[in-house]
Amino acid sequence: MSKNPLSVPSTATRIKAFLIEHFPTARSQSLAGGESLLENGVLDSLGILDLVAYLEREFHITVTDDDLLPEHFETLDRLTAFVEQKQTSVT
Repeated sequence: MSKNPLSVPSTATRIKAFLIEHFPTARSQSLAGGESLLENGVLDSLGILDLVAYLEREFHITVTDDDLLPEHFETLDRLTAFVEQKQTSVT
């Protein structure tokens, strides 16, 4: 059975890969969907800015100042839901 060449990793998988690649603290965390990225030190204020630039580029969304709320960046699950909500509001 061949793998579908058009398959794209899920939003959560792509975000998790970015976090692991760009944030050293993320490498030592499990990054389970409900674990706090902020409280566990994976993301800080500068890290959020780097993440926002990635999200805008990778997922073709716009993150406004009003979107920069801690609850959107608290966990991988919330971050994924935020990105998917922004994608549906673009269409």
